[in-house]
Amino acid sequence: MRYFLAGHRGLVGSALLRKLEARGDCVVTRTRSELDLTDQSAVRSFMRIERPDIVILAAAKVGGILANRDFPADFIYQNMTIEANMIHEAFVAGVKRLLFLGSTCIYPKITPQPIPESALLTGSLEPTNEPYAIAKIAGMKLCEAYNRQHGTDFRTIMPTNLYGPGDNFDLQSSHVLPALLRRFHEAKLSGQKQLIVWGTGTPRREFLHVDDMADASLFVLDLDQHIYLSNTLPMQSHVNVGSGEDIAIADLAKVLARVTGYSGEILFDHSKPDGTPRRLLNVTLINSLGWKSKINLERGIEDTYAWYMDRTKNTFGVRQSVG
Repeated sequence: MRYFLAGHRGLVGSALLRKLEARGDCVVTRTRSELDLTDQSAVRSFMRIERPDIVILAAAKVGGILANRDFPADFIYQNMTIEANMIHEAFVAGVKRLLFLGSTCIYPKITPQPIPESALLTGSLEPTNEPYAIAKIAGMKLCEAYNRQHGTDFRTIMPTNLYGPGDNFDLQSSHVLPALLRRFHEAKLSGQKQLIVWGTGTPRREFLHVDDMADASLFVLDLDQHIYLSNTLPMQSHVNVGSGEDIAIADLAKVLARVTGYSGEILFDHSKPDGTPRRLLNVTLINSLGWKSKINLERGIEDTYAWYMDRTKNTFGVRQSVG
């Protein structure tokens, strides 16, 4: 089988590339400068020339709360355009199977916990990333529509919060785990006596190592079509992917302090917002199909910290800059 992996340089894409290459699959990749996925004619030409058997759509415009707030039109337009081009041209080219990677932001802001697949479209979305969420829902529904009308085999998975080698550690745009990991590391280097974490520390979040995500992606992709359809339809056509466990932010901070070697005091600024009290996916479906996460959180953070340390040494030299 010949795979086209769109988004191979991202957090998930790079993990998928490692997995595919390790098992000896033929993988075609293109950088953004080599192939603009928002350009339909370019995508069509690429698909006609390369003729991939399987497409994994891990490419997307992503960003944190500030980016989503400031550039909502970019997020909804670029993501919907990428999805429409890739999914339609995969159909035109006769691609045998496609895997679309969604996001848990598709689920309503207020929803039962753990969140089942059936919670989709049962309530209002979180306003801060609504354009991005709508684009992801559109991509998922495109896959459903092509399957119904054309009999394609296009699949969708919804991952929980991901972390791991290749993550974004920029303090202005990164998510909670990599941002805190960097802050604890820099606090240790500077001898900081106290480190302040926003909120009360009580919200609970679920985290999944990106290598587990890549493993789950290929597991779902490799399922027999009858097994996939019989377990997802008619209630929904996507599959949640997560660890099945969550952790309080206060406890996460302790793990990060232990891994980075920070020995100062951890304080919580109760004047800052907590966000959603809990965000945990119901992973009963994928577990019943035979997949479970393997990398526990502390071991995964150790792996991520080792990658971050190696990256910062290569960037700044042995005497790392702080700040």
